[in-house]
Amino acid sequence: MDLPSNQLPNEASPEWMNKGDNAWQLTAATMVGLQSIPGLVILYGSIVKKKWAVNSAFMAFYAFAAVLLCWVCWGYQMSFGKKLAPFVGRPDVALDQGYLLRQGFLGSFPNATMIYFQFSFAAITLVLIAGALLGRMNFKAWMMFVPLWLTFSYTVGAYSLWCPDGWLAKLGTIDYSGGYVIHLSSGVAGFTAAYWVGPRASKDRERFPPNNILLMLAGAGLLWMGWTGFNGGDPYTVSTDASLAVLNTHVCAAASLLTWLILDIIFFGKPSVIGATQGMITGLVCITPAAGVVQGWAAIIMGVLSGSIPWYTMMVLHKKFWLLKQVDDTMAVFHTHAVAGSLGGILTGFFANPKLCRLFYLVEDWHHWIGLAYGFETGRTTAGFKQMGVQIAGIGFIIGYNVVMTSLICLFIRLIVPLRLDDDELHTGDDAVHGEEAYALWGDGEKYESKHNSAYGMEDFPSAVPKNI
Repeated sequence: MDLPSNQLPNEASPEWMNKGDNAWQLTAATMVGLQSIPGLVILYGSIVKKKWAVNSAFMAFYAFAAVLLCWVCWGYQMSFGKKLAPFVGRPDVALDQGYLLRQGFLGSFPNATMIYFQFSFAAITLVLIAGALLGRMNFKAWMMFVPLWLTFSYTVGAYSLWCPDGWLAKLGTIDYSGGYVIHLSSGVAGFTAAYWVGPRASKDRERFPPNNILLMLAGAGLLWMGWTGFNGGDPYTVSTDASLAVLNTHVCAAASLLTWLILDIIFFGKPSVIGATQGMITGLVCITPAAGVVQGWAAIIMGVLSGSIPWYTMMVLHKKFWLLKQVDDTMAVFHTHAVAGSLGGILTGFFANPKLCRLFYLVEDWHHWIGLAYGFETGRTTAGFKQMGVQIAGIGFIIGYNVVMTSLICLFIRLIVPLRLDDDELHTGDDAVHGEEAYALWGDGEKYESKHNSAYGMEDFPSAVPKNI
């Protein structure tokens, strides 16, 4: 049977390319990008104190741009290119059209699509780290931190877990869409960096009210719905498993949000909007390493656990452990990403369904991916315990490596510029750092005029045209 003319292969649409897969992969990548800009830009800019709105939003905005250039110049090849070591690839550019138009290492679409898709994941990881550092990090230090951490930390996690030659990938660690590579690493790195940067000003630590809760919800909504592309894009094909991953993602997020909300009502007497947002995030993070390899009922259980265990670590354990109290983690990324990501990784090792793993990996030796629950059911308990073991091994590697590498990066930056803003800048906020404010109007329409930015107060400068003309 002859194909329709628009389905015939040609130079721009070679036989190996699936147009549907390529279209979905580009869409999914853009959805993940929208989670960062404007999603987390809005969320960060509105959940912080008014004087830090611009700085918080711009930390995310800058990271997105900086990661992209680093990614195409060397980051992608270090994460998915030719093997340099069992945990990292060789640095190389990904800009030549001959390379960009060839088929990607996985999927039926070109390298250009894969690079764009994986970039959106790398970018959001740095944006998530920023959440732990809001309200006091020197922006110049942040400008250095982003490319350094991407190069020496993110690429190692991505290669180890997602590249077919990575040592954890060969070991059999399941990380469906970034519970380890993105969320666990950003939670640990953010907490570690927060330790080295130091705390916010004492007044900010005592009282840090959001400047616009409605905008915060708008950012959270973009984050939630963008997760459709986050988890739905990782099979690299328009498949039944992609559909399952999307549904499980939203089911888990809803269950987690409601669990967190109920706990807030029971123990604090009020339904907290910020708390519900945190519960949404922990649910999305927890399901990420498991999205397409667990059944729907398991997604609900994971949602209940992700809405309760991180709640407990944040609301109870945080106040009891000295280190947790000492480190000023502004957005609590340790609890929402490190704890929830680790929880998701362990639960993946328990609930991973071997038949769903077959649909996801699409390889002949799919049998070794089996959750402990199914190991008990089928009599393959040894394989089930092994899967739990490799999941825990992955957690240990990501935690240990990120603590060490993030510390080294912060110590290096500290030799060049201060990691933390000085006291005067901490007192003033956005105007001192950027010469701009988020809200330019006060009281009865009185316009804010900055002393630090030439964009305001132009009457101080001589006119180019003589007034007597």
